[in-house]
Amino acid sequence: MSISKGHFITFEGIDGCGKSTQVKMLVEAMNRIEKKTILVREPGGTTISEEIREILLHRHQSNISDRTEALLMTGSRAQLTYEVIMPNLINGRNVVADRFYDSTLAYQGGGRKLDLDWLIKLNYFATYELEPDVTFFVDILPEEASKRKNKEEDRIEGAGIEFQTLVRNTYLELSIRFKERFIVINGHDTIENIHKSILAELRRRQIL
Repeated sequence: MSISKGHFITFEGIDGCGKSTQVKMLVEAMNRIEKKTILVREPGGTTISEEIREILLHRHQSNISDRTEALLMTGSRAQLTYEVIMPNLINGRNVVADRFYDSTLAYQGGGRKLDLDWLIKLNYFATYELEPDVTFFVDILPEEASKRKNKEEDRIEGAGIEFQTLVRNTYLELSIRFKERFIVINGHDTIENIHKSILAELRRRQIL
């Protein structure tokens, strides 16, 4: 769906891949050259979405069913899309998202083994069929990502390496299925080199 004057850029990857660092660097770089850009994160970003985030990640450690998890994730996303993402895009601001609907496809589809095609339809409904202009998948081995973590893990981060491996494999499948918008980035490279490669791709797509 194309409703925007601004560009919508999303970042994806398993927990600990380094995408959040790249999101912040990109937003700063775009604003430095007066490309008005905001940052959003998932789940969260609005009052309602932040309350859902607390339920999903911290309040209930073991008794959320896989389907409930998927529906809560997409519910949070629907509110963020409606309240923040679409209004900013329509008004000509760029939006950089630390996760969007591909996270549900990878985590609840791959990790929780829910039907991928059903999740795609659910997400299109939740996001008003809004699609990112480009998605950067920061790819890293789960074993390396585990070594990088230096904070207390939330409910999903603590699901283990086997779970993260399923998630990563699904991201790789998505990068083939949606190859026009998915850009796979080597997350084992240096922070600066990753940032440079992201800027280069955005210039190639005439977003920068």
